[in-house]
This record gives sequence, structure tokens and C-alpha cells, in this order.
Amino acid sequence: MPEQADDGHVLEFRLPDLGEGLADGDLVSWSVAVGDRVELNQTIAEVETAKAVVALPSPFSGVVVELLAQPGDTVPVGAPLIRVRNDLEVAAPPTAESVGRNDVLVGYGPEAESTSRRRKAAPAAMAASTPSTHRAAATPAARKLAKELGIDLWYVAGSGPEGAVTVEDVRAAVPVTTPRTPARNGEIPPLPHTRVTDTDGGLIEPTAREERTPISGVRKRTAAAMQASSRTIPQASTFVTVDCTASMELLDHLRTTKSFEGLTLTPLALVAKATLAAIAEYPAINAAWDEANQEIVTKHYVNLGIAVAAERGLLVPNLKEAQTLSLHELCREISWSAETARSGNATPADLRGGTFTITNVGVFGVDSGVPLVNPGEAAILCLGSIRKRPWVFRDELAVRWVTTLGLSFDHRMVDGELGARFLATTAGFLEDPLTLLSRV
Repeated sequence: MPEQADDGHVLEFRLPDLGEGLADGDLVSWSVAVGDRVELNQTIAEVETAKAVVALPSPFSGVVVELLAQPGDTVPVGAPLIRVRNDLEVAAPPTAESVGRNDVLVGYGPEAESTSRRRKAAPAAMAASTPSTHRAAATPAARKLAKELGIDLWYVAGSGPEGAVTVEDVRAAVPVTTPRTPARNGEIPPLPHTRVTDTDGGLIEPTAREERTPISGVRKRTAAAMQASSRTIPQASTFVTVDCTASMELLDHLRTTKSFEGLTLTPLALVAKATLAAIAEYPAINAAWDEANQEIVTKHYVNLGIAVAAERGLLVPNLKEAQTLSLHELCREISWSAETARSGNATPADLRGGTFTITNVGVFGVDSGVPLVNPGEAAILCLGSIRKRPWVFRDELAVRWVTTLGLSFDHRMVDGELGARFLATTAGFLEDPLTLLSRV
């Protein structure tokens, strides 16, 4: 929130509370420099948290006097970020309750967390325009590529919405190098390296044999969460191989119907529906461990997390109140949330509060996996690849669609019997998906 510094006209903006459980954020980039004029609600910086990349709007207008953090710094909530010599109105201080709700705290628009989850399109990539005299905003993918290539975004003209720098803009800014020619011994010399500098402008000597990537943002927090998961949660796993031929045939049929026209209907949507039906029969699988109060909290609602591999790392947006969604709605919401996460537009509200997670390693051609349980949940379901395999069907060898489901669970809350029954029930719905029709 803004605080008045020693000079009566200089205001200090501190990193606001970016959401539940977030104690800090990594400064990704500044959109302004010392001497620039900023307007009320103009985006001044982007900060990356475990939940999302968020844009910070200025709560006042004036001239930038000092930047108090550098890109790459981890800034605690409440720490000073920028000082501005103020000459106009000051906005109301942002609060944690405003994240993802009516106030535009972090630049992703006024769409409320309580707004219907049945959204028709992803939000715009940029929430605030930046004057041409200031550093242009850039998409997360463009920032990542620019960092890899050592391109300074100050000198890249943006062609995206509101002048944002896109991946194509960064690629176009890469200097053309001469083709490599064989050395006298016939070997091809290494590719020339792009000049890379640190945050202070010092030259970082590149190496052809090793590459060092700072651990920050989603990667840093994912690592911390997985360390906590393996250290504090006694985990067990169980597996089942499923003949899902009937499910694949049902999906083929539904894709031809008008109800699913224009939607990308994948096996994951049907697996999600089967999982929700199994949770309804075994609600104890949808729980959390309350260490402070020594209680197991069984949740009678399902915020279904869908793991998404994005450029920033692994993100798990969750579908709020997923137990109320039909197969059609699940299909639409899964597609929307995955695209939003990959495009860098997922908000903290989209990513927090999950109660049960599904991870789909089958899209990478992997038959199975043993995922770690997300802290705060009791179990995670792993979907492997769906392949045609020889299978005994009605006492005869046949070629069938087969997959493997895996379940990792917190053994403090879920014993072997519950885990096995839940997994077998989920598999049963996929073997005979018509039993799900009464739940659609």
C-alpha cells in the first residue's frame, strides 16, 4: 500500500498482499523507469508468485523517483517497491480480499472469483495500456524467450495488444549470425553465444557445456511444495489397468452430436466425470489434514484440480464446485482453464483452493506415474496413455483401448482399502460409461 516518505510529496508503494498464503513474489520486470511519469492504475511492474504472473497497477500518479527492487528479486509482502513524487489523487489501498474480485489489484481485470465459472473466452492478455514512452509490457512466453536469448525488452517494439511484446517480436529482434563452417579438422565449432548480462549490467560469461537457470516463481514454489509433500505426507500408491473401449466409443459418438459441437471432447473430461462420481461414493477421499487442530476435514464440495504443463512450470488450476458440472460443462471448463494457465492468464483465484487433483501424463506418451499429493489434499489421480492393446474380452483375445490409472494418497487419511475401492469404482465407470449418464 502507498505510504508517505520523508518528502511530503513522495509516496512509497509497497508490495500488496497478492493472495491467501502468499508471503512474497518475484519481481519479473518494471514497466517504468526513474524519471517516467505514471498515471493512476497504470501498470508499473509484473510480479510472479506461486499462483500466477500478476501486473501491479500504480495507486497514484506522478513521477518515478526510485525503483527499490530489481527484476529477479524476491520481494516480501509489505516491502517497498517504488517511490513516486505524487501530484494527484491516491487510490484506496488494495487488500487481499480484492484479489480476483471487484477491485483491479493485480492487472487481470475485475472478473470476480464468485463470477460464474462458465466463462466463454479467456481474458485479454494485457489489462492496462502503457504509454509509448515507457517500457512495453510483454507476454510471459516473450519474457522467457528474451531472457534465454539475452534480448533487452527495452529495445523490442511490441506488436501485441496494447503494444505488448510477443514471442514473434523477440524472435525478430535476434541478430542474424553468419553460418557456421567446419574447422580444419572437420568439426563444427560451437554456436556463437548471445551476450547475456546480469541485473547490474555485468557480462555473464556463457558456456557451451552448462546452463544455469535461477530458481524462481512457480518453479521455486513447486519445489518447496513437493519437498513438503514428500517430507510431511506419508504417501502410498495403487494402480489399476482399465479396458476403456466403451468410453472411447462413447466419446466418438458424443463428438458427432450437436451438444458437443465446437468443444474439444477428450478422455480427460470423461475421466474427470468418473472421478467426481467416485468421490460422491467415497467422500473421505476428498479431504485435508488439519495439523494444528489434529482434525481431518472432509469436504462436501470438489474443487477439481487439473495439472497443466505451462511455460512457467506446472500449474494446477481448479474447477470450483466441479461436482455440479455436467460432462458438457466439464469439457468446456477443462479446456478453458488449461488454455488460461498456458497463456499466463490464470489468476490466484483460479489456482488456489483445490481439494482433489488429476494429472494426465498420458499426453506425453507415458503409461503411468506416481505423482506426489498436493499439500492440503488427500489424493491425486494419474491418467496414463490410452492405447490399443491385446486384451481378454468375453473370454477371447481382442484389441481393446486400455489405460492405467494410478492413485497416490495421504495414508494418514486414506487407508489401502479406501484408496483401492475409490480407484476400482473410478475404473468401473470408465469400463461402463453409460452408468455415468444418469449423473450428467
